[in-house]
Amino acid sequence: MRKTKIISIEGIDGSGKGSQFALLYEALLARGYAVAKRDYPCYDSFFGAQVGRLLSGEGGVRADAVDGKSMALWFALDRWESFRGYCDGEAEFLLLNRFVLSNAVYQSIRDIDLGKPDIVDWVFELEYNHFGLPRPDATLLFDVSSDRAEENIKKKGYRGYVGSGADIYERSSGIQERARVKYLECAARFPEIAVIPCMAGGALLSPAQICERALEELERRGIL
Repeated sequence: MRKTKIISIEGIDGSGKGSQFALLYEALLARGYAVAKRDYPCYDSFFGAQVGRLLSGEGGVRADAVDGKSMALWFALDRWESFRGYCDGEAEFLLLNRFVLSNAVYQSIRDIDLGKPDIVDWVFELEYNHFGLPRPDATLLFDVSSDRAEENIKKKGYRGYVGSGADIYERSSGIQERARVKYLECAARFPEIAVIPCMAGGALLSPAQICERALEELERRGIL
């Protein structure tokens, strides 16, 4: 039996993943747990740096012009490299900001992939079965409307891989709504995915309220 419980955080761009990643980390520490965390892509790694270049369009090759499986492989290799020295049991919880599911979703719904079969199952086979990455005990899917998420994207500050603007996926018209639909389809298929509603009455809940909903879901599932 695995000693470390793994929780991954997912959601469309602008859904508040970074804030919830930080809040959940602090909440678990406050409960006395030993917690490790990882944030993907790792833009300072060999493969993650290439992902950053593709997302920014640096060097003339853009992520939205690369075929889905090739793009998925760059993201997968970044995680594989990160987990090469991983040792189960070093912490009670491992918190992941984006993981395999985000790769499966976003490489299935890009403009150049419309009308093609999605590659969700192929990405799962690649990362979980071929590369041997551990499946999360729970995946928290923070669900917000695509309109509100796009508002949040505009408020993002400087990021090393892309500067002060949006990356290529974030700028793609309609991609956030397609990603949201695909995420919810996956949640209906895979029981480890828990949808955390982040809005009520058309308004975004406070970060603290959303975090509380996530903690309640983890308790309900027996993770905490």
